[in-house]
Amino acid sequence: MTGASYEVAYSAAKGGLNSFVKGLAKEVAPSGIQVNAIAPGAIETRMMHDYSQEDRQLIEDDIPAGTLGTPQDIANAVLFLVGPDSHYLNGQIIEVNGAWH
Repeated sequence: MTGASYEVAYSAAKGGLNSFVKGLAKEVAPSGIQVNAIAPGAIETRMMHDYSQEDRQLIEDDIPAGTLGTPQDIANAVLFLVGPDSHYLNGQIIEVNGAWH
């Protein structure tokens, strides 16, 4: 959701996707179409196995919730978005990140 030093191209791409979601939601909402996105924080996946234990600990220490998220945390957000309780949610970027960043 915010830019990061040494990750400028990555940050620009993410910012573009966020604007795409918000703009497309406005464009297609009159047709009853919802457009939302999920912005995961650090999630316990195979990608995290590439980090050293020390680097992983630094990331976890930086997350206010004190732990990495799980794939199930992301799946729960997806289930909410595709369910009937999200009928009025549109053009939103849902951060599932343990209050990180």
